[in-house]
Amino acid sequence: MMTAPPHRYPVPAFDLFNVLFEQIYDPAMTVVLSFGGHVYEDVLKTATMRLIGSNPYIRSKFAVVDGQPVWEEIPEDEWERAFALLHSGEDDAPPPAVLPPAPDVRAGPQIRVTVYRGSGGDTVCVTCHHGFCDAKGLLTMAEDLCSAYRGVMQDPGCRPPSTGLYDRTTDRILSLYTDEECRLAIAEEEPFVDRWHFPAERFGYGIQKAAYRTLPEERLARMKAIGKEYGATVNDVLIAAFFLAFLAIRDDPADRGAPRGILTSADMRRLLPGNERLPPMNLSVAFELTLSVDFRATLPDILPEVTAFMKSKKDGRIGPGCIHFYEEIYAGGMEAVNAFFDGMIERYRTDGEKNPVFANLGVINPDDYLPMPGKDGTALSLERFNFIPCICWPYGFLVTAYTFRGALTLITAYEEGPYSTETVERFLEYMDGYLQV
Repeated sequence: MMTAPPHRYPVPAFDLFNVLFEQIYDPAMTVVLSFGGHVYEDVLKTATMRLIGSNPYIRSKFAVVDGQPVWEEIPEDEWERAFALLHSGEDDAPPPAVLPPAPDVRAGPQIRVTVYRGSGGDTVCVTCHHGFCDAKGLLTMAEDLCSAYRGVMQDPGCRPPSTGLYDRTTDRILSLYTDEECRLAIAEEEPFVDRWHFPAERFGYGIQKAAYRTLPEERLARMKAIGKEYGATVNDVLIAAFFLAFLAIRDDPADRGAPRGILTSADMRRLLPGNERLPPMNLSVAFELTLSVDFRATLPDILPEVTAFMKSKKDGRIGPGCIHFYEEIYAGGMEAVNAFFDGMIERYRTDGEKNPVFANLGVINPDDYLPMPGKDGTALSLERFNFIPCICWPYGFLVTAYTFRGALTLITAYEEGPYSTETVERFLEYMDGYLQV
């Protein structure tokens, strides 16, 4: 008796490249929700299984079949590995002090829910691989999980609405531009040029860790005030501080007055008309900001240039150039994609340069995850929110920012050993210092 082949769906360019970027960093990302009490773990597990069942891509694995990348659905009995309850000891700190296990993009499902149970409450971690979706997509999955949990609490038979098959390509973004605008954007797009890297002890892997700073609420008010003086956003201020901190941590005379670049990202969903809530996917693009800065520069010295650049990006044709770059390689098939990554990795090993990345998730609304009924019969409080970004080893380096209840957090995840914890902490201290102007 012949077995029917599993359902398979095309993998678009942004998914494919974000899967294969695992060759230069660990693409796991985690939403960390720390509650002031305990959830019903059986209900949360049921909600997890039903969320997986509601989305054909979440219940799939990444595979290459006959030379074509696909999302391939996995059997339901393999969904169980997406949930785990771990009991923490008195001295065990929950994430982000430790990093939770991540799903295997090539095994599926594309979500992992890990509950760290402590005496005072549960820390619920929702983890995915960047190949499945970007940070906004992960935030959406965490919101959907909490919603599914509430639904099952109210009605044991409740199931999230099915997403069905949906468009995971960037076509909806390109449709916002005319052919002429796309042509101009592609012509204006400049290739990324790696000119520096975060100080490293050695190449390779180590112990995965996260380091972060949460700034008090009054600091955010101060950043807004600084930004107002220069017509800058808080994001502009953060980018300027990130750049200056990178100069400081390297303390390399070769950087003085020389062009140096950082990458930052933009969530293209913000350009879409209306308030449609999209299911998880990859819809973020990256672009490079290059500055030539003297060592004595202060944040007010470079903020006008950063602000002008970011404004030009917002007012211009952000998106089509980056999309075209990856789509053109993708059109050449897996051979062309693999050749691209081989060349990139060889360059990193040869010259050891990799521009750092800064990302800002913006304001996190606690109401997106609440209410959460707890075991004591009351609604649980959301004590803390954290987001653990992709984990970097040399020569990549990434800092992510987000604001929760008025407090701004700067966080990076890294491999200790190849990167020195002391150096990483000092970098965050420098960035914190530049934000205290």
